[in-house]
Amino acid sequence: MVRTIAIIDHKVIINPPFRQINEMKPDWFWVDFDSPTPGETNLLRTFFDFHPLAVEDCVNALQRPKVEFYENHLFYVLHALDNKTLEATEVDIFTTKNSVVTFHKTNVPEIDFVWKYLSELETIPPELGKNELLHKLMDKLVDMYFPIMHELEERVISIESNEDDEAPKIINQIFDIRGDLLTLRKTVVPMRELLYRMLESKRVGLDAEERSYFHDIYDHLLRLTDMMTSAREMTSDIRDNYISLNSYRMNNIMKTLTVITTIFMPLTFIAGLYGMNFVNMPELQTKNGYFYVLGFMVLLGASMSIWFKKKGWFEQD
Repeated sequence: MVRTIAIIDHKVIINPPFRQINEMKPDWFWVDFDSPTPGETNLLRTFFDFHPLAVEDCVNALQRPKVEFYENHLFYVLHALDNKTLEATEVDIFTTKNSVVTFHKTNVPEIDFVWKYLSELETIPPELGKNELLHKLMDKLVDMYFPIMHELEERVISIESNEDDEAPKIINQIFDIRGDLLTLRKTVVPMRELLYRMLESKRVGLDAEERSYFHDIYDHLLRLTDMMTSAREMTSDIRDNYISLNSYRMNNIMKTLTVITTIFMPLTFIAGLYGMNFVNMPELQTKNGYFYVLGFMVLLGASMSIWFKKKGWFEQD
C-alpha cells in the first residue's frame, strides 16, 4: 500500500493522484510505503530516482540504524521494536528538498500514529514542515523504546526482591534479561550515533529551533543508554551475589562433611587395625578387649566432637 499526504498552501490533501503530485506544486508531501508490493517498491527507483545503494538497503535484510548523505536526498535507517518480542522492524526514510518518503515492509504502529495525526488536520501551522515530520517520526519511534526499558527494569527489581526462587532459576532469568538488554542496545546505540551525526552535519539543513527538537531525541537516547548500563550493572551485581551465596552454602556443606570425615578417620583406623586376620594379636585374646576398644572409640569420637565445637567448626556463618 502506498499512501500520500500533500501540503498545499498549508492545507492537508489526503491521497492525491500519486504520479501527478509534483505537478500540484505542493509545499511538501509525504509518501508512505506500507508493506509494499515489488511493483510499488520499484517506484523508489523509477519515480523518485533514489540512489540504488539506498534502495538496495531497503529491500535487503535488516540494516543497523544509520544516516547516509546522497547528492539529492538523505537516507535514514531507523528501527521500530516490538514491545513483547523485541523484534526490530526496519523503517527507511528518504528526505528531499520538498518530500519525505517512508518505507517499511510490515505495518508500524508508530508510523500510523503520525499519519493519523496529520490526516486529521485540515490545515497545518507554517512551522510544520518536512523536518518537523521527520522529528515526529523519530520521536515516536524512540518514545516506544521507554516502555520496553521500564519493563526490563521492573524484571530486574522483581528478581532483586525475590528471595524464594532457587539460584539456577534466578541465574537463567538474569541471562534472559541481559540478552534483552543487548538486543535493545543494538538499536539504541546506533540510533544515538545517527542523531549525533544529524546534529553535527550541516547537510541535514536544520535551523536552531529544529536542532533543539532533534537534540531532545538525542537526550532521550542518552537517557536510555544510561538506563541500560545501570540495568546491566544491577544484573551483574545480582548474578555475582547469587554465585557468591551459592559458593558460601557449598563451603558450609563441605565444612560439615569435613568435620564428619575427620571424626570418623581415627575410628575407621582402629576398626581397620583390629579387623586384620593375624593370629598373633595379643589384644584379640583379651576377655573384655572388644568393649575397651569400643568405649575408646566412643570416647575418642566424643572428645573430637567437643574439641571441634569449641573451635567453632559446627557453627554456620
